[in-house]
Amino acid sequence: MATRPPIGMPKLSRRAKVLLSIAGVLILVLIVGARLLDTYVDWLWFGEVGFRSVFTTIFFTRTILFFAIALLVGGLLAVSLAIAYRSRPVFVPVSGADDPLARYRSTIVQRVRLFGIGVPVVVGAIAGATGQGDWQPVQLWMNATPFGETDPEFGKDIGFYAFTLPFITWLITWLFVAIAIAGIGAMITHYIFGGIRLGVKGDNFSVPARVQLSVTAGLFVVILAVDYFFERYELLFSTRNALFDGATYTDLNAVLPAKLILMFIAGFCAVAFFVGAFVRNLQLPAIAIVLLILSSILVGWAWPTVLQQFSVKPNEAEKESLSIERNIEATKDAFGLGDDKVKLEDYSGNATVDEATKTKILEAVDDPTKDPTVGNIRLLDPSILSRTFTQREGGENFYGFPTKLDIDRYQVDGKVQDYIVAARELDPSRLVNNQTSWINKHLVYTHGNGFVAAPANEINRAFTEESGGSGEGGYPNFTVSDLEALEDGAQMDIPVTEPRIYYGELASDYAIVNARGEYDTSSNQAYRYKGKGGVPVGSWFNRLVFFAHYGERNILFSSDINDNSKIMYDRDPRTRVTKVAPWLTVDGDPYPAVVNKRVVWIVDGYTTLENYPYAQRTPLGEVTTDTLTGVARQDNRDISYIRNSVKATVDAFDGTVTLYAMDEKDPVLKAWESVFPNTVKHGEIPSALREHFRYPEDLFKVQRDLLAQYHVSNAGQFFSTQTFWDVPPDPARGNNNDGGSVANQPPYYVLAEAPGQSQPTFQLTSAMTLLNTNFLAAWVSVSSDPSDYGQFRVLRLPSGEQAKGPVQVQNEFETTDQVTENRTLFNNPNVNVRYGNLLTLPVAGGLMYVEPIYIEQRDENAFPQLARVLVYFGGRVGFSSTLQGALNQAFDQVDTSTPTPPETEEPTTSTSPPPTPSTPPPASNGENPALDQAVADMGKALSDLKTAQQSGDFAAQGQALAALQRAIQAYESAKAGG
Repeated sequence: MATRPPIGMPKLSRRAKVLLSIAGVLILVLIVGARLLDTYVDWLWFGEVGFRSVFTTIFFTRTILFFAIALLVGGLLAVSLAIAYRSRPVFVPVSGADDPLARYRSTIVQRVRLFGIGVPVVVGAIAGATGQGDWQPVQLWMNATPFGETDPEFGKDIGFYAFTLPFITWLITWLFVAIAIAGIGAMITHYIFGGIRLGVKGDNFSVPARVQLSVTAGLFVVILAVDYFFERYELLFSTRNALFDGATYTDLNAVLPAKLILMFIAGFCAVAFFVGAFVRNLQLPAIAIVLLILSSILVGWAWPTVLQQFSVKPNEAEKESLSIERNIEATKDAFGLGDDKVKLEDYSGNATVDEATKTKILEAVDDPTKDPTVGNIRLLDPSILSRTFTQREGGENFYGFPTKLDIDRYQVDGKVQDYIVAARELDPSRLVNNQTSWINKHLVYTHGNGFVAAPANEINRAFTEESGGSGEGGYPNFTVSDLEALEDGAQMDIPVTEPRIYYGELASDYAIVNARGEYDTSSNQAYRYKGKGGVPVGSWFNRLVFFAHYGERNILFSSDINDNSKIMYDRDPRTRVTKVAPWLTVDGDPYPAVVNKRVVWIVDGYTTLENYPYAQRTPLGEVTTDTLTGVARQDNRDISYIRNSVKATVDAFDGTVTLYAMDEKDPVLKAWESVFPNTVKHGEIPSALREHFRYPEDLFKVQRDLLAQYHVSNAGQFFSTQTFWDVPPDPARGNNNDGGSVANQPPYYVLAEAPGQSQPTFQLTSAMTLLNTNFLAAWVSVSSDPSDYGQFRVLRLPSGEQAKGPVQVQNEFETTDQVTENRTLFNNPNVNVRYGNLLTLPVAGGLMYVEPIYIEQRDENAFPQLARVLVYFGGRVGFSSTLQGALNQAFDQVDTSTPTPPETEEPTTSTSPPPTPSTPPPASNGENPALDQAVADMGKALSDLKTAQQSGDFAAQGQALAALQRAIQAYESAKAGG
């Protein structure tokens, strides 16, 4: 029975067609035009920094990928649609009074080219736009470099897993997508034109439909068979076992043979589908589908599960020993923790201090040669002092410093000293009133001024409380290298010849230079930029481009912009390095340094991989997150390989980006250099620059997290986990927590002389605690000195003697008598108390903890000042306004350097308890029994309080304090009555 005359879709009027066409063109122009505009702006920027080859390589790679994927997906779909349409039935049987598909058939027939070409083009464009972003695995495959090492299971070079396998997986994925979309297109076409009929008796598929769909399904299963083959290699990245990554016993003895079996079954099923294309019934393809599903369940899932539950789990330590050994070796290789990099040493941790050692340590505060570690103890916390730098050395209201300052070392007057350093940048958020106008914000206030540093172990003078903390004590001793010092010819401790800061961490917006006079110094002399940074914006075409890019009409119409004007954008050092080297993972904390009298930003770059056989996968964002603020957080992606292969510099004046090869043996770096030749400098790094290289924090955090487990080399010990360590929580920031778990304690840069060293070195350090306890397990340090850069020293404490870790020491600090009695400092309602970084330092065979305490007024313009120093050493606590005084107290010596401030009266409105005496007042020698009883009660309460503090019993502490309060009141009453 023939179909009824087709009913066409309603036709549009000519006016409607014109309007729809105009709307479509406008949408296309907006989408494509915006992308072209951004592309041109990037092209100009890459030309400014001299990395246009990076731009063109990426641009052409992505363009080729776009068309290749679009052709693959859209082309297969077009072929599939054409075959289905050409093989459609001449007469379409219908059921019922009306055929709901008739109007669709009519519409398609009337617009065959539109649907036959338009649909594949749109689908292909969407696929191409999705896939063009995956240019990195394609380029790595094309420029693969051998590692020179093979995996322990298949004997393939690691480069196969790093470069080739990811590309093959990516290609297989797109083949699956292309075949699936082609099959769906064929099914829809056959259904619309009657090749597939549902709900009728007899044959539901026409012969052409059956042939096409069977062949398509056969091709899909062929790709599945190929996928099974390559999935065998992906078993070396298995996460089946929660303790370690890599192929487990079950993977090697069940899943691996299962993949081969499933590959052959998939091949057989593909043949069944191809044969089914020429057999009238569909029983053979149906049997193939059932066989494929059942074999996947039985061979791919059930068999490994049974083996895991009944063979491996009861004997897991023995069965997994080989895999654990492979995992340990691979992880150490992949993360740079081999025996050539990490030196493990046993360390007693118990200080045996005689009089000579005491004298040496106390004298070292003023003479670091006596003990360089003590003499260079850092009192300034770079994560706290940003506002102090801004208020005391910011100068103009629009200058500022990053939230987190940095630490570096400089040689001044022949002495190497670690400094808290920062570039004095222009902070757009501090502009006020008319300063925020477009002209002032972008043409006048364009740059910062100077490099500010302060010796990390010094303060100007001891803090005193006579004026309620408003005195001048407890601040850094600043040394400033800026325009004023340069113009005055003043002697600079750290000489700088060009202190203007155009590129920095606070440069969040664009600046146009050489337009009108820029603000430069307090003398209000206009300045015109003389550097090579910036993109020319004098031509009308470029002005039009940046007007459209920023949506700012002033760029187009401002008369201040002339032929010599240039626009600076993407000025943050981390952003600049990320753009010129998109293949790098950039450290979250760039830092400024003065190199050859110029201020440059130093940025660490890492090469990373996700596919290193048997290596432990580490969540990068998670392990690099701690209590530090003001640093960029990493994406939380899993990595199984990392190298600090590149050190980058960004000139603070002209924005020049330079990449230096730090690890020239890194195969990943070599592969990327093949992709982007001549972008990374090799050879000798200037010594003036190398002296300021720091071992990067993010890399250390990754390695520290792994060292907690991979300091163990025996598979049995690794499986038991008894000797594992933990990264301690940050006790100094615990008071600011909102009820959740406290984040990790960050590592700290210090200038110290570790055991076995003959001179102090600049190093990054961290304490480690025993697994799930707060007792100290080890002290980890890595050198930043050029002579032994990247060498780890791990001091392991005896497992039988439990030394106190950072959290326990912090508790000692907060409950010791000296601290709890200092109510003027801690209970003052007008100030905030902030604990600084808690340093752990090896000294005299033991471990010394040092923590600064800062206070700041409760005012929006307040800034922190160092008020006290806490020291813990040999089981004793020192607490004073100076390090010398704290050490004296820790050694039970009288502190004569700083007088104890008198106790001040509490305000009459205060509800705080009265001062707590460390010892009870003298008795009355029997003349006043009530007074004597009160004194005895005070003595007992003090004894109970001390016992409760030592045991950590907070309930008992509260009871003892209440008893002490009652005894004090009784004493005052008895004294008044006597």
